[in-house]
Amino acid sequence: MNEGKQPDRGSTLGGRILKVDHAGEQGAVNIYRAQIFVAQWTAPSLVPELREFKSHEERHRALFWAELQRRGLRSCRSYWLCGIGGWVLGLLTGLLGRDAIAATTVAVERVVLGHLKTQLRELAGKDETAVHVISQIVEEEQLHHDQSASHVRAGHVWTKLLSPVVAASTETVIWLGMRL
Repeated sequence: MNEGKQPDRGSTLGGRILKVDHAGEQGAVNIYRAQIFVAQWTAPSLVPELREFKSHEERHRALFWAELQRRGLRSCRSYWLCGIGGWVLGLLTGLLGRDAIAATTVAVERVVLGHLKTQLRELAGKDETAVHVISQIVEEEQLHHDQSASHVRAGHVWTKLLSPVVAASTETVIWLGMRL
């Protein structure tokens, strides 16, 4: 082993999780980037909140990237897929307006929070550095969920239609990321 260097952890569970989480943050940044662009016309009152969320996601992405670099790992193969998919999702939901934007954030964050909590349990005692990095973002992801949930109108058409599609898409991207 190289002195002072950790072994390549890309094939370990912690390394794979960090790579997928980094890619997911790229997707989240692009969802908000596109929503901000369109929401200036469709939901201007949400723009400050979306900018705040985007800044959180940029910080999360930087945390994961710093840990990947420390481990000598590259980005996940799904990084660009997440980025493009996030942009498209953000653009489409931004065009649909306030209710669609909020429903999308709630659906994405519900899935993400579930995965983060599972990751923390799976990595506890095995990769404490990964646990530390992941733990740093959970509170803000919960904030995104909760603030957006306060904008969702129960029974609204976008909530009913978008929530299951967005949640299933998010699950699929995470599943693919862990296997690519």
